[in-house]
Amino acid sequence: MPKKNDHPFRKKWGQNFLTDTNLLNKIARTIDPKEGDQFLEIGPGGGALTERILPFVKDMVAIEIDPLLIEYLENQPIFQGLQVVHGDVLLQNIEDLPIHNPVRVIGNIPYNITSSIIFWLIEQLDYWNDAFIMMQKEVADRISANVNTKAYGRLTVVAGAYLDFDYCFTIKPDVFIPKPKVDSAIVRFTKKPTPLIDDDKYLRFNKIVRAAFSQRRKMLRNTLKSWDIPKEIQKEIGFNRRPETLSIEEFVSMV
Repeated sequence: MPKKNDHPFRKKWGQNFLTDTNLLNKIARTIDPKEGDQFLEIGPGGGALTERILPFVKDMVAIEIDPLLIEYLENQPIFQGLQVVHGDVLLQNIEDLPIHNPVRVIGNIPYNITSSIIFWLIEQLDYWNDAFIMMQKEVADRISANVNTKAYGRLTVVAGAYLDFDYCFTIKPDVFIPKPKVDSAIVRFTKKPTPLIDDDKYLRFNKIVRAAFSQRRKMLRNTLKSWDIPKEIQKEIGFNRRPETLSIEEFVSMV
């Protein structure tokens, strides 16, 4: 991969490259690529993880936003067969990528778009099987937070309606260049056999949850008064409650 002095790290793209060989090997073992797999990598960077996956799978496509890294990847013989797409992953549809789906997804992503990436995965449930995402540990904790805790919020509820998650392990800052200020984590996402919300109700569900948590210290009767929630549902849930006290199933019942 490019050496530290060779590549201008772009803060706007949240670039932090993994450099620890043992950790990279551990991540690859955790992902466990198989011969028939189709892989999508989000933000391959210098290809440190890519080179541990590509030789063992059927096909692999990588989405990279940095043109300098794309040039680097395309000029390395080790990455022959890798298809690199230049662009912002949030503007891509998996079904339009040059690879058969469903894919397996991996990504060391910019931490400031982690929530957006998770919602992006939810919106494309039909086109992937599992996803290993490296993220800020704090966000990983929010995803699996319990009701009535500070970490419990919109991300917990919306992700929990569609996805199952497995916290794989924690990663310390000193294995990255440049070094982030926070601990990181690898989380594996899979799809619930049956989502708690139908596809056609996703937008309304997401908006109701967002409205409820937009002022999390206020009661639901104030934050959701414009959402036309049936009176019997309001009574059953108790709209004098605050959003962090509701289970995912209670949020689902409002849609």
